[in-house]
Amino acid sequence: MQKPLIVVMGVTGTGKTTIGPLIAAELGVPYAEGDSFHPRANIDKMSAGTPLDDADRAPWLDAIGAWAQRREGLGGVVSSSALKRIYRDRLRAATPGIIFVHLTGDRSLIEKRMSQRQGHFMPTTLLDSQIATLQPLEADERGVAVDVAGSPEEITERAVAALHPLAEGTHHDQTQR
Repeated sequence: MQKPLIVVMGVTGTGKTTIGPLIAAELGVPYAEGDSFHPRANIDKMSAGTPLDDADRAPWLDAIGAWAQRREGLGGVVSSSALKRIYRDRLRAATPGIIFVHLTGDRSLIEKRMSQRQGHFMPTTLLDSQIATLQPLEADERGVAVDVAGSPEEITERAVAALHPLAEGTHHDQTQR
């Protein structure tokens, strides 16, 4: 069986950078930090508290898509907010078999976790714009929604369990709480 290609998605502060490597370790595939694909101008813009627009995101999504395309058949996990359907469609255009793990959670929990982060460029002030932009996975998208309440290990366990049917070719969305 081919190893899956996974995008760990969600608004800022849901734990993509924490959960992504844990999922990758469980599946025995490499992890790529989505933020590392951003051009410097994007990081500067977000650091200043300015949300990215679709034009800002295009080269970033293309770079993530290129990484995923190189990993096709080999498997891998990459983080990306992938907030809009058009962003996910762009990633799927590069790698049609990609699976999304949408990390979801209560706004107050996410904001609390964001305020405890050290050295991250994304200010908590951008959480509202990300929540407003978010278009959750639709029924025809290959992916799962996983609640971020609990420890990283618990979240990872729920995500990996939810991924098994999808990695085996079943195309339905499951929400894991």
